[in-house]
Amino acid sequence: MELKKLTEQVEDICVEIAGFIRSEAGKLTAAGITEKSANNLVTHVDHTAEDRLVEALEKILPQAGFIAEEGSGERGEGLNWIIDPLDGTTNFVHGIPCYCISIALVDGTEPLLGVVHEVTRDERFTAWKGGGAYLNGRRIQVSPRKELVESLLATGFPYDDFGYETEYMDLLRELMHRTRGIRRLGSAAADLAYVACGRFEAFYEYGLNSWDVAAGVLLVREAGGRVSGFAPSKDPLFDEEIVASNRAVHDELLEVIERNWQRQD
Repeated sequence: MELKKLTEQVEDICVEIAGFIRSEAGKLTAAGITEKSANNLVTHVDHTAEDRLVEALEKILPQAGFIAEEGSGERGEGLNWIIDPLDGTTNFVHGIPCYCISIALVDGTEPLLGVVHEVTRDERFTAWKGGGAYLNGRRIQVSPRKELVESLLATGFPYDDFGYETEYMDLLRELMHRTRGIRRLGSAAADLAYVACGRFEAFYEYGLNSWDVAAGVLLVREAGGRVSGFAPSKDPLFDEEIVASNRAVHDELLEVIERNWQRQD
């Protein structure tokens, strides 16, 4: 596979689907919004965007399967497209400007390419394995800041898994005191893209799915950053917890997490 060319094709597909999503913004009615589970919203825009993405991606790489948030396509044995057609649906529903298309191609658990298209700002973050990371065609790198005390972090909160609320709030409390601040955008794909381009020094969250993070994992790594689980044994793609950073603050952040996060699986 020519990963650079394939990434450019995925980027073109995202541009088209982003146009559709923008055209639907502000048109939703209550009848067009449903809950997959508590506080987990989905709209006809999610479904239509995903269907169009799957159709287009099948044409450029027929041998790949699909791991898609809304269930389109079938999972393959090796190569799979991991798709979130609208990461930040709650933002979209409420008219809050931060939501993304996130697409990655993975071989097993190894990301080969990733595209995160932030729809409202029309920012396209792209990466392919060994090729670097880019924002609208311009090479990007992670932040050079060295310590948590000078870092701006991002996180998110689970919408229905509150079994570790105390631990997570303890962690948040310490990081509030140890950093320049913590932001919550409502889109993990955007959080990771912003780490890749140096807007955030780090991002951490639990309760995520592979379609939330797969493209962003590669973006951060190709921009010179580091990605892990909360513990060394955890896979950030499929084990529902992730820490992504500019590399320099990673170990310090993991120490804070370890001190506060006593989750037993």
